[in-house]
Amino acid sequence: MLTSVELFAGAGGLGMGLSLAGFKHRAVVEWDRWACDTIRENQTRGHPLVADWPLHEGDVRTFDYASIQGPIDVVAGGPPCQPFSLGGKHGAYNDERDMFPAAVEVVRQLRPRAFIVENVKGLLRESFANYFAYITLRLEFPEIVRRTDEAWEAHLRRLQRHKTSGRRTGLTYNVVFQLLNAADYGVPQQRERVFIVGFRDDLGVRWSFPKDTHSRDALAVEKWVTGEYWDRHRVAKAARGAPPASIAASLSALRQRNLRPNDERRAWRTVRDALVGLPDPEKDPRAASLIRDHRFQPGVKFYKGHTGSPLDMPAKALKAGDHGVPGGENALVRPDGSGRYFTAREAARLQTFPDAYVLHGSWSEVMRQLGNAVPVSLAHVVAASVARKLTEWDFAALAGNGPAQA
Repeated sequence: MLTSVELFAGAGGLGMGLSLAGFKHRAVVEWDRWACDTIRENQTRGHPLVADWPLHEGDVRTFDYASIQGPIDVVAGGPPCQPFSLGGKHGAYNDERDMFPAAVEVVRQLRPRAFIVENVKGLLRESFANYFAYITLRLEFPEIVRRTDEAWEAHLRRLQRHKTSGRRTGLTYNVVFQLLNAADYGVPQQRERVFIVGFRDDLGVRWSFPKDTHSRDALAVEKWVTGEYWDRHRVAKAARGAPPASIAASLSALRQRNLRPNDERRAWRTVRDALVGLPDPEKDPRAASLIRDHRFQPGVKFYKGHTGSPLDMPAKALKAGDHGVPGGENALVRPDGSGRYFTAREAARLQTFPDAYVLHGSWSEVMRQLGNAVPVSLAHVVAASVARKLTEWDFAALAGNGPAQA
């Protein structure tokens, strides 16, 4: 059985992905009361992905990790993204919400065989380049701790000197990172996030991120070459419109690509795909009222820069917002240009949360939780790949073949 510790658990997206991948959580730590209430309510309801989670409401920096029994295979978590978010104050290391140092300290204490860290695309901005290098080096060498009177820049230089020396003694990790678009892995949302994954050096593991399984081109083929997308949703030919000018010139190439046997990627999933089976809460409120978290939310207004998510494309990334979300965000746009806010249930589907998973709080509070979450299915893809590598290593060790190599 593979074991894990989940930090900054939020509403449970990353943690549920690990559960689906076969990890058993030894501790799940989250400070936000509303997010904890969401997890607790689903535990009360007996949801199988969270029912046995040992949830601890509190600061990850004050939790007693020595109380965790047995070795830990994976530490996972998404430190608060606001210090690096494109929509935030961009405070990074000057923001008190920067919890990367806390995550590194947990890795140092627990010495897991691997870790999975997720954060926003903004972490890769040029202005944060040095700090991102600092984060990855701290994760690579967690035992080279920052001194009390040492500025982070000085600590970075010390870590760089250690790395270039070639010495890899003590607790060290082989660290890789990649910017993943959730839509490329079957999530009905164009959500780009940085994943940082490390395996402990003594395992001798070679690992790379899973290959993408879905593509924009495949969706274009389904729409404008085969018509399969429209047929599946029973959209009349007169209502399909014309292909956008951006791809009209490349349709011939797309037709050829569709015939290539070596490209097995499936079509991006769209908002329309995600909402199959859910009644329109604005047009059919009675039917919608029978579904938990599926109430119409009035007041949407589209304006420049906040134009909502077209029905027949993956949604734009859901946003959380510290003080609410701009009026045109987290909203659906119909082909005729009209639109409405996503309900909490629809937003949960865009994040690939199970329909049986309920969200605690008002619409705006639920949107905050979902906007901060990792899509469950994307978390599952990454966690399952890590789990396979750890399991291969275990089988190789049992067979006496030494560290498993890819």
